[in-house]
Amino acid sequence: MDVIIKRASEKDSQNVGRLFDLYRQFYSYESNINLSIDYINERIQKSESVIFFARNDENQTMGFVQLYETFGSLDLGKIIVLYDLYVAEQFRKKGVGRKLMLESHKYAKSINAKRIQLSTATDNFAGQSLYESLGYIKDKDFYTYDLEI
Repeated sequence: MDVIIKRASEKDSQNVGRLFDLYRQFYSYESNINLSIDYINERIQKSESVIFFARNDENQTMGFVQLYETFGSLDLGKIIVLYDLYVAEQFRKKGVGRKLMLESHKYAKSINAKRIQLSTATDNFAGQSLYESLGYIKDKDFYTYDLEI
């Protein structure tokens, strides 16, 4: 099975948005396909994120990664926040996530980003294993805090 990685454009919003809805459900959010598609489409239209998606030779969308560009004050430069990585259940354990991650690395290098930052659920052992196999280091110095507004 060939895996093709492409950067998402507006015409890909429907397919990526459907996977985005599954991703949200994976993290126990309620399904809302229309809002998910709209969210992805808006990010692409406004150039607020960069999304790569994986497709097979049967034109099935297998997974996606969503990146947000920001700056790191301590890094004195641009950083990438890898906020979303999702591979549809039937395509897991086939290297799709790794290929999406490697495409993210290429993109980060192409814009001279200093680093890629990500976080994942404490029970997402498959994700943790993938990230660590690619050289990501678990932060032991900083805690993450959230405040809902």
